[in-house]
Parts: sequence; structure tokens; C-alpha cells
Amino acid sequence: MQPILQIMTKRVMVLTGGGDCPGLNAVLRAIVKRAAQEKDWEVIGSIESFNGVLREPTEIEILDEKRVAGIHVQGGTIIGTVNKGGPFAWPVKNNDGTWTTVDRSDEMIRKLQYMGIDAVINIGGDGSQRISQKLFEKGLNIIGVPKTIDNDLAATDFTFGFQTAVQISTEALDKLVTTAASHNRVFILELMGRDAGWIALNTAIAGGAEICLIPEIPYDINKVVERINTRYVKGRGFCNIIIAEGAKPLGGHVTGEDTHEVGNEHIRLGGVGEKLRADLKNAGVEADVRVTVLGHLQRGGIPNAFDRVLATEFGVKAFEMVLEEKFGEMVAYHHPNIISVPFDEAINKPNLVDIGGDLVKTAKGVGISFGD
Repeated sequence: MQPILQIMTKRVMVLTGGGDCPGLNAVLRAIVKRAAQEKDWEVIGSIESFNGVLREPTEIEILDEKRVAGIHVQGGTIIGTVNKGGPFAWPVKNNDGTWTTVDRSDEMIRKLQYMGIDAVINIGGDGSQRISQKLFEKGLNIIGVPKTIDNDLAATDFTFGFQTAVQISTEALDKLVTTAASHNRVFILELMGRDAGWIALNTAIAGGAEICLIPEIPYDINKVVERINTRYVKGRGFCNIIIAEGAKPLGGHVTGEDTHEVGNEHIRLGGVGEKLRADLKNAGVEADVRVTVLGHLQRGGIPNAFDRVLATEFGVKAFEMVLEEKFGEMVAYHHPNIISVPFDEAINKPNLVDIGGDLVKTAKGVGISFGD
């Protein structure tokens, strides 16, 4: 009688952190479908990033082909996401009612070992991959997948979700153009972009905006007024302005507020569009100035075809990196190839708009003003 061979199941945990992003579910689906071809691998999802592991009781779920069927067309993430807390800054309430944070990374790694997790795939942006790097340095078998609609990770040509965000923003601008022209108005469209103006710049070119204000180029309000005035003759005309939430005037600061949320290190940006409107009126702009804030509409909804394909490529590559034990690295897109780069290279510097680059030159070539 032949001995019965027992196949030991291996486990990979996947999680999604930071802001939600079109294409997250496509990555999850790709990981699960690729893992299913190996027969001896099980995919576990941690609910709301590492928080699912850290909570008591633990919040995790098995991700199989049935669970991920058809999710590539859905926005958001079926396992949830969070942009605060985590293994290195877990919120704890003190006896006096105040809050502080504690480092639970060692505890979490022991818990993952107890759960039989052989590898972790962390899908997230700059902050998430910095956590990945620190966990790798502590000995965790971890791989990163870049995710951000801001496209601000320099180690990859594109991040999934960016193209969808640009498409959504461009469609919004298209609609504002017609109403601005009908009412002789100046319309300000406020878009996301904390440090990088890629969404704003691409939207301005695609949608035909007259002015584009981005974090990389502090603007002179008088230059902005001058450009607006060229659009009006005897009170008639219109002008469309794109402004990234992280844009700021010369010598000024970003517009936002402290969230006072424990474990959230970012200032909550917002209100830059209204600030610009007030500054324009104070500078003498006579036209009716209106503001539209696109907000979270940019990061929701169905991912476009490009982002579905890129996300799927990232998911397949990430699991194959697990098989190859290429831990401590992040998936990256270097056209036309999907490669991997070490975490320290991935988070070494942000991908900011090159103010001397071709895209800015193109924008200026069609008359777009940056207020400089």
C-alpha cells in the first residue's frame, strides 16, 4: 500500500491600508486566483489592514475564488481599510480619558506566527510601505504592493487607481466648463493631491483648464488674477481653475486642520478652493467665482480598464514574489515590465511633478498658467 502524502497548507495574509482606491479588489482577486493554482496555499484577509490581526477577537477571513468572484469591477476593498493606528502606533485610552499610542509590532508578529502565516502582502501607499519596511527589519516575511491615487511613489511608473481618479476628475471638469461659459463665471475645482499634483495636472490638460495650481509650484495670486482677466472682455467670458488640495501661495502654507486623531499623523487638508475664491475676490476679481470640491468622489466607484489590468498584474506578481521568497520588496511597474524593488528604494523619495518636465511644458504650451 502506498503511503498517503499529506500536503501542508501554507498561508499568505493580505491586507489593504490607507485611503481606499479603485483597483484594490482587483489586486485581491488576482492574488487569490494565482494562489489557487498552487493547491497548497490559503489566502487570509485581515480586516482593516493590520488592525484585524491586532484586535481581540481577531478579525480575519478566508479569501477563496468564490469570495473574490467578480470583485475586480467593484470600487473600495472587501476587507476594509484604515489610515490610522497599526502595529507601531496602536491607540490606547489612559485612565484619565486621554489617548496615547503603543508599539505592538512584536506582539503582532508573534500572533502571525501562531496563526501559521508564512508571508504577508501589504497593499498600500507610502505610509503603508514604511510600515512594511519596519516589519521586514523585524524579521517578518512581507511584500508590498503600491497603491495611491496620487501616483506619488517614485519606484513605480504608475500606481493603480490614479488613472481612474484622473478620469473622474476630467469628467467633472468637462461639466463645469459648460456651466462656467453659460454664466460668465470663474469655476474652481478642488482635487486631491497632498504633496503631488499629478491628478490636478493631468486633469487640467485633459479638460482644458486655464489655470492649474499644484503643490510643487507655489502660486502668485496676482499672476492668477492676470490670467483670469485675459479670459474676460467687457464682463463676458469664463475661466476654469484646477487646484490640488496641497497647493499653497508664495510664502504661504497648506490649508487644513489638525485631526486630533490618535495614530493619524496627517493634517486633514481641505478648504483650499474656498481660500482661493476669497483671495481672488480680495484681489479685485469682479466675476462670479464658484467652488466645487470633488473630494472622495475621486477615489470611489468602478476602476477603469487600465487600473484593473495594472492591479491584476500587481496581484499576480506579488504572489509569485511570495513563492520566490522575495521578501522586503515591493511590486513596481517599469513600462512595460512588472518588477520588484527593495522597500528602501520604494520609499526613498516621493514621486513629485517635475516642474521642468515635459508634462508641465505641455501644459504651458497650451496656455495653462501655474500662477508662477
